[in-house]
Amino acid sequence: MSSVIEELRRRAAGRSRRILLPETQDPRVLESASLLDQQNLAIPVVLARRDCPNRDALGGLEVIECDDSQLVDACAQQLFENRQHKGLSLEAAIEAVRDPLLYAALLVKIGAVDGAVAGSVASTSSVIRAALHGVGMAEGCKTVSSFFLMQFPERAVTFSDCGVVPNPDARQLAEIAISAAESHRILTGQIPRVALLSFSTLGSAEHDEVDKVRQALGLVKQWQPGLMVDGEMQFDSAWVPEVAARKAPGSPVAGQANVFIFPDLNSGNIAYKITERLGGAQALGPLIQGLQRPFMDLSRGCQVQDIVDVAVIASNLAV
Repeated sequence: MSSVIEELRRRAAGRSRRILLPETQDPRVLESASLLDQQNLAIPVVLARRDCPNRDALGGLEVIECDDSQLVDACAQQLFENRQHKGLSLEAAIEAVRDPLLYAALLVKIGAVDGAVAGSVASTSSVIRAALHGVGMAEGCKTVSSFFLMQFPERAVTFSDCGVVPNPDARQLAEIAISAAESHRILTGQIPRVALLSFSTLGSAEHDEVDKVRQALGLVKQWQPGLMVDGEMQFDSAWVPEVAARKAPGSPVAGQANVFIFPDLNSGNIAYKITERLGGAQALGPLIQGLQRPFMDLSRGCQVQDIVDVAVIASNLAV
């Protein structure tokens, strides 16, 4: 069985999506851009000033100039439209576009590129702030969150949210579930079966935290009535068919879930790391979801192959 990332590489090779890598001061970024180009996984695009000292290192890569007056004006106008309700003036927008990260996000928004990958230099908070101000939220969504693709030898599953929202309320949890289901469908080709996780399974315990998960389930069913989703549910009920038969008989999800929604960041972050380190799964992420277009984050400790893989995922998520 091929892994999800192998299948995503195969699909990306036929899509020719233009993926922007703005942090060209990082040698890892330049190496990953070259690999994407050589392996025909995407059309890598990099940011640079006309007078940047490492311009020769960019080789034959496609370059967008940081000081391209036409693009800068278009991005400033877009930022003004995005943020004028917050009191941002056009003059302030022109100044703000000098930030390469925000410029990159706006280039994604206006369609100059299909997606972007950043974060090998910038912090996650900076990447998400640029994404919110530049790319904007997906229609109907108010929550930016993250997910991990967890690759086991025999299957791949999605964990969410493990990297962004510390303590989501019921509405945020419902939006995370809907976003993660769509991310899973696009990237794996599987029908998502979503388990809203808890320390309780279908009424086995009572607590405010359990009530939050139940409320989130109600919202998901209201907003996405065709989605296979159930909860609240303990992990063993969601994962193990024999346990599901005892604890959640008749559930459309129990024992066969492939999208796992954690009630808070503590549980999600701990779970993915245990699954990776003790369970032997490959963890791809954190991958940002909830935006209009792909604007992906990286760990500052990432390797070159991590950047390549996240760019491949961005290519597959791009419309």
